[in-house]
Amino acid sequence: MAEEATNQTAEISPPAAPLAPTGKVSQWLTQNGFVDHTTLATDAQGVEVIRVEAQFLLPVATALYAYGFNYLQCQGGYDAGAGDDLVSFYHLIKLSDNAVQPEEVRIKVFLPREHPVVPSVYWIWRTVDWQERETFDMFGIVYEGHPNLKRLLMPEDWVGYPLRKDYVSPDFYELQDAH
Repeated sequence: MAEEATNQTAEISPPAAPLAPTGKVSQWLTQNGFVDHTTLATDAQGVEVIRVEAQFLLPVATALYAYGFNYLQCQGGYDAGAGDDLVSFYHLIKLSDNAVQPEEVRIKVFLPREHPVVPSVYWIWRTVDWQERETFDMFGIVYEGHPNLKRLLMPEDWVGYPLRKDYVSPDFYELQDAH
């Protein structure tokens, strides 16, 4: 009898983690046919966070622009950990003349570290120009369609991406003449 009770408790799986509640922007996207996204937990300030696959970033970003998210506050990247994905994120704001508290949303695109490629949103929000270049320079995320994707902070001949968690810094640095 004791063996049967032990076997029964071993078969019971832990409850699944609750899904993040669907926010206003995610609901709007779904109602308008953009079902290829996932709602993540809100950030520390309570702002809705949406995960989008790289191939759906441009359609979703264009829809959000049409919905009124006319300001790209920030674009950047981070390394989720050695061996894990790289993430390109976008902080969008809906600005208007009479807004006391503008509406905000965060978009995250998770990319494999072996081939991190995502479309550039430069043609939607031109302010992303140097932000995508910096993310490319520091993490190696390639923004397809960017008009001038080249190193911004590191020398052109620098090997590797310094903010990746698996980056190994070189044993020496060549001093360059400053003129």
